[in-house]
Amino acid sequence: MKRVAKAAAMAPRPTQLLRPAVHCPTQRYSAKVRLGRGFTLEELKAAGISPKMARTIGISVDKRRVNKSEESLNANVERLQAYKEKLVLFPRRTAQPKKGDATAEEVAAATEQYVGDILPLEAKDTEVEYAEVTDEMKSFGAR
Repeated sequence: MKRVAKAAAMAPRPTQLLRPAVHCPTQRYSAKVRLGRGFTLEELKAAGISPKMARTIGISVDKRRVNKSEESLNANVERLQAYKEKLVLFPRRTAQPKKGDATAEEVAAATEQYVGDILPLEAKDTEVEYAEVTDEMKSFGAR
C-alpha cells in the first residue's frame, strides 16, 4: 500500500500536521471546538515561529484565517508552544548541529513515529451546578 510506504519513508516524522483549535461557525454550533485548517500568521508570530519554518516542522498555516478573539489566540499560541517543547529537530549535518537542533541522545531516543492527530483536543467536562430552591425563590413573582 502506498500509504504505508509513505509513512515508513517519512518516519520518524508525524504522519499529520499540527492544526489549531477553532470554534465552529453559526450560533448553533459556536460552542463546539474542533481542529481547524491552519494557524494564523498572528498566532505563529506570538509563538516565535516564522510561517516558512512552521511548514517545515509539521505545523499547518492558513494565511487567510483571522483571529477574532484574544482567548482563541492565546489557546492556539499555548498549543504551538506545547508542540515546540515536544519537538525533536534532527540536525541536517550531525557533525555541525545548529542552534535548536536535537542532541545525539535525543535523536537516538526519537525512533517512534507518531500516528494520528497531533495534540488532540481534550473534551471539557461541563458540570452543571444545582442550587437549592429557597422559599424566597418560590415566592418571587416576576410580573
